[in-house]
Amino acid sequence: MIDVKKVVIFVDVQNVYYTSRQTFGRNFDYNRFFAKATEGRTLVKAVAYAIDRGDSKQREFQNILRAIGFEVKLKPFIQRSDGSAKGDWDVGITIDALEYSQDADVVVLVSGDGDFDLLVNKLRLDKGKHVEVYGVAKLTSDSLINAASEFIAIDDALLLG
Repeated sequence: MIDVKKVVIFVDVQNVYYTSRQTFGRNFDYNRFFAKATEGRTLVKAVAYAIDRGDSKQREFQNILRAIGFEVKLKPFIQRSDGSAKGDWDVGITIDALEYSQDADVVVLVSGDGDFDLLVNKLRLDKGKHVEVYGVAKLTSDSLINAASEFIAIDDALLLG
């Protein structure tokens, strides 16, 4: 009998967008990633966390994510009076990962944000999960890479064009 692992996937859309664009000048290939992350596994849940600016191109992208198999969670883009912007999903991703990982063997996180090292350590060490972190190598926090069970570098194989 084959032991099929159950997987949950969490994608920090802003992080992967900006790190892929900055490093490679290309976009992340969500279809290819989804196929790789779920290959030979049973998908429990896949969530993409994004900031909503309300434009039609963004809505089209969100619909593509839904068609692939992601639940899309949106937060409004907030422009502060000092000109800075606010819009991250760190707490939301953390809460969901702790909740949904209960039903999974493997947790996949797509982000290079070092703030997630505490979450990844908790999932791996305290909850016994295999945690795969996908990120752009040169822009992924060393602490996050070290916390992961496995780090998968985003490179040509996971980029469009």
